Amino acid sequence: MSGRLHAQHLLAGSQVLEAGHLELTSPGVGWVRDLPRPGSLVTSGQTIGYLEVLGQLIRLEAPHGVHGIVGGERRRTYPAKLAVGHGDRLLELEPVSESQASEAAALESQSLGLVFRAPTSGRFYTRPGPDQAPFVEDGAMVAQGQNVCLLEVMKTFNRIAYGGDGLPPRARVLRVLPADGDDVEQGDPLLELEAVE
Repeated sequence: MSGRLHAQHLLAGSQVLEAGHLELTSPGVGWVRDLPRPGSLVTSGQTIGYLEVLGQLIRLEAPHGVHGIVGGERRRTYPAKLAVGHGDRLLELEPVSESQASEAAALESQSLGLVFRAPTSGRFYTRPGPDQAPFVEDGAMVAQGQNVCLLEVMKTFNRIAYGGDGLPPRARVLRVLPADGDDVEQGDPLLELEAVE
């Protein structure tokens, strides 16, 4: 059973910046994880991540009145966990109009198309070891049977091979969807793909 099911929750702090941007800040000290990626829409009451304090996961919620798009470089790799102090910046939100918010929500909810999904739950890793090259990256070609990631379950690392019903024998990776160290559930999309002839 996931500790997230029974996590306490805290509201992130907020502060208005220049040009209508909004900064969301940590309500405590610990390790923050699972923050939304740049380009994601954030609204009041939404879960924006988890604060790990002494082994306990505390769900972080966006405070009342928050409405914006997460800023930052969309293609950049972000750490799985980040040490934070009380009041440290978690996210910077760019202001959006209602029409932009609707458009962003629609884009987020659209089907990803062809995807490779997690065969089991676990912690996702892109590399076989910390100093080794990733199994796959955006733009890489994959073929059936090729290792594409590791999923850690109870300190056991399982190599996950590409393949499955409805997937072509070869494909190009458009995007690796989870960040390194993200927890994924069985059936979550791991790779967005494009079929290759």
